[in-house]
Amino acid sequence: MKKTLFTFFAFFIISLSFAQKTIKVSYQRSYNGKLIENQDPLFLYTSKDLSLITTDKIMQKKADFPFEQTFVDFNTKTIFQLAQLTVNKSILGQDAEALGKQKFEFSTETKKILGYVCKKAVTSVNSNRIEIWYTNELGLKGGPGVLGQDLGLVLETNRNGNSIVTASKIETLKTIPLFLKIPAVQTVDQLTYKDLLWKSRFVNIAVFNKEQIHFAGDAKSNDSIFRFASGTIIVRKVKFPEIKKGSAIFADVTQQSNGDAYDRTGSVFMIPTDKKTSFLDGLKNGVQTLPVYENGNGKKYQGVVGTNDYTPLLEMMRFFTPFGVKHFNYLQLKNKVWQDSVFYRQDISLLQPKLSNQEVYIGMFIGNYDAGGHKASLNISIHQGEDNNEKGDFILPLFNTLNVMEMAGQDYATMFDNEKGLEMTFEVPEGYKNFKLSYTTTGHGGWENGDEFLQKKNTIFIDNKEVFGFTPWRTDCGSYRLSNPASGNFGNGLSSSDLSRSNWCPGTTTNPNLIDLGNLSAGKHTIHVSIPMGKPEGTSSSAWNVSGFLIGEK
Repeated sequence: MKKTLFTFFAFFIISLSFAQKTIKVSYQRSYNGKLIENQDPLFLYTSKDLSLITTDKIMQKKADFPFEQTFVDFNTKTIFQLAQLTVNKSILGQDAEALGKQKFEFSTETKKILGYVCKKAVTSVNSNRIEIWYTNELGLKGGPGVLGQDLGLVLETNRNGNSIVTASKIETLKTIPLFLKIPAVQTVDQLTYKDLLWKSRFVNIAVFNKEQIHFAGDAKSNDSIFRFASGTIIVRKVKFPEIKKGSAIFADVTQQSNGDAYDRTGSVFMIPTDKKTSFLDGLKNGVQTLPVYENGNGKKYQGVVGTNDYTPLLEMMRFFTPFGVKHFNYLQLKNKVWQDSVFYRQDISLLQPKLSNQEVYIGMFIGNYDAGGHKASLNISIHQGEDNNEKGDFILPLFNTLNVMEMAGQDYATMFDNEKGLEMTFEVPEGYKNFKLSYTTTGHGGWENGDEFLQKKNTIFIDNKEVFGFTPWRTDCGSYRLSNPASGNFGNGLSSSDLSRSNWCPGTTTNPNLIDLGNLSAGKHTIHVSIPMGKPEGTSSSAWNVSGFLIGEK
C-alpha cells in the first residue's frame, strides 16, 4: 500500500511539474541561406495552456509604435493578437477559427533540430509553400508564427525554400513569466483590428471630404475651405508634420459625378507663397493680377510661368474625371456594373522638401460648368522612412499652363501654336547636382482633329539643347469603361471612353515624366517646351496643359 501511495505521489509531482513547464525558444531568420544581419531576435514563450510570440525589442520596451504580440490559447483554440498602437492605446483582436482552418499535408520525412526529432507538415498560404518542422518530444505546442501552433513545438518554418525561421536556442524556465497572460484591453473584431493597426502605421491628412466642386455663382467659402472661380476651385491651408527624407507620400482622390456627365480635367496643387505675388492673389483679386506670359502670338497667358516675383502652381496630381460615374449609373447596359466612384492614388514623395514641417495652401480643381458638378475627397498619407539625413533637396516650380481659373477667365494654354511655344529663364543656386525635371503633359481639343486625339511630340530644350523628346499617348482607355456610364457610344461599337488620347484617359491619373538633366551649373538657364499644336477649326481649338518643376540634390 505504501509503495502504491509513493508511486501515485511521485506521479502527481511529475505531472504537476510538467503541467507548469514553460520554455523559451529563440529563433533566427535567414534568406537564401544567409542569416539576416542586425535582425531583432524572435522569441516564443510557451506553456501547456498558452503561448506568446514576441521580439526582444518589445520585451525591452524599445519597439517603435505600433508593435504586435501574438497569444495562442490552446484550451479554446483561439489566437489573440495584441497591438500597441501608441503609449496609451492598445487593442486585442481574436480569432477562434484560425487554428481549425489550417490544413496540412503530413510527410514521413524527419530531421533533428537542436537535438529534437522534428516531423514535417506542408501547407500553402496565398500561393506560398510553407514547410512546418515540429517536434512532440517536449510535450508543448507553439511556434514563431500562427501556422502549425497546434501541431507541436514548431522549430522551423520554410517559405518557398528561401525564407527560413529556425530555432537557435531552447531554455526551460523555472516559473511562468507574468507577461505570459492575455492582457485585459479593448477587444475588437478581426477586421477592425487589422484596420486600426494599418492606419496606425502612417499619418493621414484628410484635406477635403466629399466636397462639392461645381459651377455656382453663390459658391461660398467657410472658415476652413476657400472656394474660388465660381466654386470650381477649393483651397485649404494644411499643416504637415516633419517628414523624413526617404518617406513615401501619397495623394489619394476619390471622385463622383454630382450632375456633370463629362470627362473633365482635374488637378491637385500646392500654391507657393514664397514670392511677392502668388496664385492666391489671383484667386482672391482676379486673374488680371497675375503676371502675364507672352510669346508673340498676340495672346496673354496669366500666371503660367515663374518670374523673379512669382512662383506658379506646383502640381501634385493631374487626374481626369470619367463620364458621369455614380450620378449617371442609371444608364444601364447589359452585363455592365458601373463603379460607384473613381479612386486615384499617386506617389508624390518627390515633394517632401516642400511639405515637411510646412504650412501650405493645397487646392483642387475640376473644370466644369454644371450646377451639380462633382463630389471629391483628398487625403495625403505619409509613410515615414528611416533616412534622417536631411539633404535639403532643391525644388523649383517652373511652369504650369493648366488654366485652373478657367471659370474665372484664365486663358487656355494655346501658346504652342508658334515656334517659341513656352520659354522661360530660371536660376540654379550653388551647391546642387543631379538635376531632374518632373514634367506632366496632356493634350486637349475634343473633336476629330483636336490634339486630344492626335499624337504630338513634346520636345524639351535646356539652354537651346534638346534634353528630352517623346510622344505622350494612352492606349489603355478602354480598361476604364466601367467608370464611364454616360460615355457616348458610336455606330461601330466603340465608346468615347475607349478612345486613345494624348496622355490621359477618362477616370485616370497622368504620370509625370522624370527627366534627367545632369549637373546644371549655378546661375541662369533657359527652358523651352515645343509642341506642334494643331490649328483651330471653327469654334474648336486645341491646348496643351504642361507643368514642370526642377529637382536638385544637395
